[in-house]
Amino acid sequence: MPRFVELSHPLKDGMRVYPGLPTPRIGAHLDHEQSKSHYDDKATFFLGKVAMVCNIGTYLDAPFHRFPEGADLAQFPLASIAGVPGVVVGISSQKIGRIAPEDLQTDWRLEGLAVLIRTGWDRRWGTDGYWLPGPFLTEDTAEKLVESKASLIGVDFWNIDDPKDNFRPAHTNLLRANIPIVEHLANLDELPTKGFKFYAVPPMITHGASFPVRAFAEFE
Repeated sequence: MPRFVELSHPLKDGMRVYPGLPTPRIGAHLDHEQSKSHYDDKATFFLGKVAMVCNIGTYLDAPFHRFPEGADLAQFPLASIAGVPGVVVGISSQKIGRIAPEDLQTDWRLEGLAVLIRTGWDRRWGTDGYWLPGPFLTEDTAEKLVESKASLIGVDFWNIDDPKDNFRPAHTNLLRANIPIVEHLANLDELPTKGFKFYAVPPMITHGASFPVRAFAEFE
């Protein structure tokens, strides 16, 4: 029997989001009580309503997020975001800040793999500490991941780039190479280092740049 591991954070009404973005509103367009009259009190239904920016919770960035001519969420092939062979890559120390190539515990044989970088930062989720300056990939690290021909990069922290660097070299290099990025992953410590399949599938949105995903891993 396959085993599944949840790698996403739940979406909740009023949850904390990326600094500067509006708070999401998740609720009812029509709740069960209000719907009774529509069905002569014979049935009730809940019609949900969500108002939010798309970079919320655990989400995937398509190339269009960075480049106007890049592939959007509707154009991205499922083969690159569903059932992708995965590896979990740790870092050499529980450092806060730049993650250079030599900090990643890998032999760089990553072609065709979903590379999930585990720092443990996700344990801060739901606290003010989550949004403090945290780990990020250096430009050299992003370039090395592109050279390794990784299929997807996922991280368990809140920005794959240094928020103070407006060039955003990790996003720029990875998305230019059509390598999708999944940020805000969770529970990577529950996975084996290899031998699993990774899924992070967003809705098929034309001109969609980023959107929350139900990220998970499957393995025997």
